[in-house]
Amino acid sequence: MTTSKTSLALALLCLSLFARAETFTFTAIPDEDESRLVQRFTQVSDYLEKELGVEVNYIPVKSYAAAVTAFRNNQVQLAWFGGLSGVQARLQVPDSLALAQGYEDQFFKTYIIAHKSAGLTKSDNFPNAIKGKTFTFGSKGSTSGRLMPEFFIREHFKQAPQKVFQRVGFSGDHSMTIAQVQAGAYQLGAVNYLVWETELAAGKIDLTKASVIWETPNYADYQWTIRGDADKRYGKGFTEKVRKTLLNMKEPSLLQAFPRKSFVPASNSDYEAIESTARAIDILQ
Repeated sequence: MTTSKTSLALALLCLSLFARAETFTFTAIPDEDESRLVQRFTQVSDYLEKELGVEVNYIPVKSYAAAVTAFRNNQVQLAWFGGLSGVQARLQVPDSLALAQGYEDQFFKTYIIAHKSAGLTKSDNFPNAIKGKTFTFGSKGSTSGRLMPEFFIREHFKQAPQKVFQRVGFSGDHSMTIAQVQAGAYQLGAVNYLVWETELAAGKIDLTKASVIWETPNYADYQWTIRGDADKRYGKGFTEKVRKTLLNMKEPSLLQAFPRKSFVPASNSDYEAIESTARAIDILQ
């Protein structure tokens, strides 16, 4: 190979490596059916790519823990996390930042739902009668599907859920929790209120079989978190550019994909209560 051809080959190789290095990759916790998530976040990827001026890829993951691992290992530089998974990720990657949360995420809540066989109706007071029944959480790493409902259960009964309920399960995601309770596989479940409302509006819930019996007090939940080394990799000011791009996401079809009415600024301090709760019930060491 001639010197000129060698130089050209090396230049092309360098350009190829540079292009790959500049790809900005993100993921999201799998809180719903994967096919729905891919559809949702592919359009978000297109929006980010256009606004940020870099190649953007969305990669799905199989679990909440996998999302945190991908973030820690720099397989993704941005992630749509739940409250707890965001705390876990930021603890593992120095200087990482919560950038934005949905407007609704400032006032998030969990629904406790029940199959008709439980014989329970909705109440403003914590439902004592759930004791002794079967209960499913969502993912073990879910804020709305596990952390916060477990906190309120422990606070009320002064016991771990395994002592309160006849049987305890983990469905893996909110959609599956709804399906299992609606089918009677579990008498009770803890579910993200937005997933419940979305599936109810879509006609996927039969209220003669399952219904909401209690809702938790509000807490902060989902947020976009970016790695602390993003500016070093993509250039000075990139983190702030990502924040502004997320806050300027106004297209109704994009917002409906979450679903959120808008995005508002978030900071790490917004999730201090999540961290302290997780430590209190030994989810964080």
